[in-house]
Amino acid sequence: MTTTIDQERIRREALRWLIILTLNNARPIGAFEGPILSVAQAEYPDATPMELRRELDYLHDRELLELTKRPDGKWFAELTRHGVDVAEYTVDCEPGIARPAKYW
Repeated sequence: MTTTIDQERIRREALRWLIILTLNNARPIGAFEGPILSVAQAEYPDATPMELRRELDYLHDRELLELTKRPDGKWFAELTRHGVDVAEYTVDCEPGIARPAKYW
């Protein structure tokens, strides 16, 4: 039996965790998508604005962040209380986000 690794899924879930960490560091203000994309591109140089928006939408649907889609086209994100709890390891993290296991 051969196990194949789904690289796209690994990247997607890791990007979601990176977004949560970035917004946790941006608290209490939140951040526009540009700086979040810069952080994502430090880890994944080929990350695109569309890829970032897709994962921001996913995290918004999971109620981990508030997402404001402004009329000028820019998106602004801020962690919800539950998003902060996930970032701080005070609640369980459901599948779909590559949060590392707590080691401390």
